[in-house]
Amino acid sequence: MSTANQGTLNSSKQEVLQWIEAHTDHLISFLQELVAIPSDNPPGDCYNIATHIEKRLSDFRFEDVSLLPVEPEAVKANGMIRVANVVSTTSFGDGAGPTIALNSHGDVVAPGLGWTYDPYGGQIVDGKIYGRGAAVSKSDIATYTFAVMALRQVAEQLSGKVSLAFTFDEEVGGIIGPKWLLEKGHIAPDMAIAAGFTHSIVNAHNGCLHLEIKLKGKSAHAAAPETGYDAIEAMTGVLAALYEYRRTLRGVSSKVPGIGTPNMVVGLISGGINTNVVPDECTIRIDRRLIPEEDGEQVEAELRRLVEQTASEYIGIEAAVERILLAKSFGPVPEDTALIQTLGANWKEIMDGELTVHGVPLYADARLFAEAGIPTVMFGAGPRTLLEANGHRADEHVKIDDLVKATKIVALTLYDLLNNK
Repeated sequence: MSTANQGTLNSSKQEVLQWIEAHTDHLISFLQELVAIPSDNPPGDCYNIATHIEKRLSDFRFEDVSLLPVEPEAVKANGMIRVANVVSTTSFGDGAGPTIALNSHGDVVAPGLGWTYDPYGGQIVDGKIYGRGAAVSKSDIATYTFAVMALRQVAEQLSGKVSLAFTFDEEVGGIIGPKWLLEKGHIAPDMAIAAGFTHSIVNAHNGCLHLEIKLKGKSAHAAAPETGYDAIEAMTGVLAALYEYRRTLRGVSSKVPGIGTPNMVVGLISGGINTNVVPDECTIRIDRRLIPEEDGEQVEAELRRLVEQTASEYIGIEAAVERILLAKSFGPVPEDTALIQTLGANWKEIMDGELTVHGVPLYADARLFAEAGIPTVMFGAGPRTLLEANGHRADEHVKIDDLVKATKIVALTLYDLLNNK
């Protein structure tokens, strides 16, 4: 804790912080347990980590713990294998106060190559916990869980509910995670805190559009290529047009601090039959990041026109564009909202330096709460930037100091939001 601010807290808040200090080892070991359970998405078999979290919440004496399996057809439609969400709602006092959701995800991207430490080891080195998901975002599952546990020390002073909502499809869009929970009424919060970072409050994030572009031609023997229609040749033209389009995005900039410019990446490409055959098909997938000022539908229409016009310049080529994902942007949430003001005040009690409230150029599940009309911010255990923590890269890690401080800040914020005095 910042020693300059320590004396400003009342005795109840001090009791909450003392409990967290006394249980730091358990907080760390819980995160290490989560890191050790593979939950790569894809392929998206996230059932084991969900059942483990359900058991541990019961071990931690959460009384209302639900393991909520998602319908197999919905799981398959989202490109996953097995998914169950975990929800636990804790009531304080008469429960008449606000209901606050704490949402983090336990699915992760595959480890990839280049690790110094076991990606499933949860090894501690120089005050950092290493492993896939240590920063994004299994750390917030631990932070939120222990923040709620800390409130038990002062439960008689509180009124309202806190719903832990742990989901496992953020890497593929959140549709069968937070959106599913909200639509089915498993959670009904008045406000929400979603996975984020310790050193700032995030009040906005980018949207994201994924498109699959497929060009079809006609196969032919390589000895007579003129008798076919080369889909890969046509795709080179489409790619050139897309990359030229990407260059124009550099001239567009969001007015939201931290967001920057829109961008686009061609992330996948496949095509062809054999070396000696004119390829009759070529497919790419693109990721187009949307700043808050952009409309995803309009951007999609623009890209469709570009692809179709370019492909039409090649004889015998048919173009098909399919939307894979459209995740809307989030925010910006006004800084004078009660949620940001309360969170910010407690941040200043624990952290040193100046608090910043800004957007981030990624997309996350926070948007799904905002789309449902729920005041939402992103805050949790993590670095100043994903690059600093190697998020989605080898040697991902979270600083133990950030983990503990985030837990304290969330706990103090819940105390203030639920305090009935």
